[in-house]
Amino acid sequence: MVVEIKKIGVIGSGQMGSGIAHVCAVAGYDVALSDISMDRIESGLANINGNLARQVQKGQISEEARTKALARISPAVDLDMLSEADLVIESAVENEQVKRKIFSQLCPLLKPEAILATNTSSISITRLAASTDRPERFIGIHFMNPVPIMELVELVRGIATEDETFEASKEFVAKIGKTIAVAEDFPAFMVNRILLPMINEAIYTLYEGVGSVESIDTAMKLGANHPMGPLQLADFIGLDTCLSIMQVLYEGLADSKYRPCPLLVKYVEAGWLGRKTQRGFYDYRGDVPVPTR
Repeated sequence: MVVEIKKIGVIGSGQMGSGIAHVCAVAGYDVALSDISMDRIESGLANINGNLARQVQKGQISEEARTKALARISPAVDLDMLSEADLVIESAVENEQVKRKIFSQLCPLLKPEAILATNTSSISITRLAASTDRPERFIGIHFMNPVPIMELVELVRGIATEDETFEASKEFVAKIGKTIAVAEDFPAFMVNRILLPMINEAIYTLYEGVGSVESIDTAMKLGANHPMGPLQLADFIGLDTCLSIMQVLYEGLADSKYRPCPLLVKYVEAGWLGRKTQRGFYDYRGDVPVPTR
């Protein structure tokens, strides 16, 4: 079944989901943005509006384009409001059981020809696809954060993903102005397979007292020309997400080099998840971020 993608559904209105809705709407797609409450959707829409306004200020888009993009995004509190979507992109929390529950509720509502995609950053596409009624029309479309700025999208086929699904997804990614990197379906794919062990090692370096938060971040920014230090980046990603990806790598590849640092586990247990909770390796509650260790 060949499908022409015109209408997009996005599940999850957080940082990633709102960013995906943003770039889809700017590219001319009609978007239904879904989450578990209207409050969350409204927060996501406010985030989109703010990011679009910044693009206008920078001359990246016109005010008319901003207005039209906002008009293309509609809230979808109930999943049945995604029933007309040609492509639905799940961007919920990085938890396999949560994603499976969403798919079990969503699949009976979708058109038979609709493509179902996940924005997972680490979980097996094949395994997630097997929990749906359309593994041949299931694919990984992994956006980078922040979505409106980052150019890359990892496209990941499951073992059952059909060529038609892959080609339609490639065309969609090209239309929203992103560059595709095709990854095989192995734990954490490419970007996070390389990036997260580096972040985890930076946390071990802090844990073992080799350097302070500031010295580690300064060393990598000035010594390796990274735009952001690894601990600052971990806070930006979310320490719970970092831990989830490291656990997927550790369990999926059975190699001790992927063991999550105990300090990362402790921060997550404390609820210090980074920027989204105002505390992680830095405390963001004041005017200037302050290291917490």
